[in-house]
Amino acid sequence: MTAIPASLDLPVRRRRHARLIAALTTTVGACASAAQALYQPVADAPPGQEAVVVDPLPVVYLGHTAAPLLEAARAEDEARWPAAVAREREQSERTSAARVALARAQEIVEEPGSSWPVPLPTAEQGAVIDLAGAGDEVAELWRGDPAKAAVLVRELAACGEFTAAEVLDAAVDVAIGAGLLALNEAGTAPDPSMMAEQCLGAVPYLVLAVALASADLD
Repeated sequence: MTAIPASLDLPVRRRRHARLIAALTTTVGACASAAQALYQPVADAPPGQEAVVVDPLPVVYLGHTAAPLLEAARAEDEARWPAAVAREREQSERTSAARVALARAQEIVEEPGSSWPVPLPTAEQGAVIDLAGAGDEVAELWRGDPAKAAVLVRELAACGEFTAAEVLDAAVDVAIGAGLLALNEAGTAPDPSMMAEQCLGAVPYLVLAVALASADLD
């Protein structure tokens, strides 16, 4: 593995994730356009008209295309900043090793002979779960109080088992996942009104992902 110098001039997060942020904002706009395709015909119809033809295909299409769009944007960001990606992976390996070591230490001090109804995660699996859990906690807190969420990120990073960037990236994943789930559910909603509402319901999560991807706390 090639060592990355500590003095490397790394991009700020809004530059590092610029393509992802752009794709997220594009998706936000697509949500509005898809919902409008359902609402506007109703608004344009005469007051006495009962049956109004609307087009649900933009919502369905968005539910199928949003995830590939965002994944492609992530790949483009990584290709644009190879040195930063290498540094991130190096740091991730170090913090993951710290979480694994802690998990193994906890296994040693557990009471011998204790049993569980289902197998517990391995130390390596636990390290991944811990990062995902930290991201979930930060994403949830950021929605209501970004300042408190920022404090939490710094506290997690101070323990040496996470970096601020990887916690924020995990929180981005949580927000994007929630937004994509809302879009998928919108595409299968039973009526156009609910379809439009659920499509717009994805927007706060996508906006949250933009905020988290742009946040610089280091």
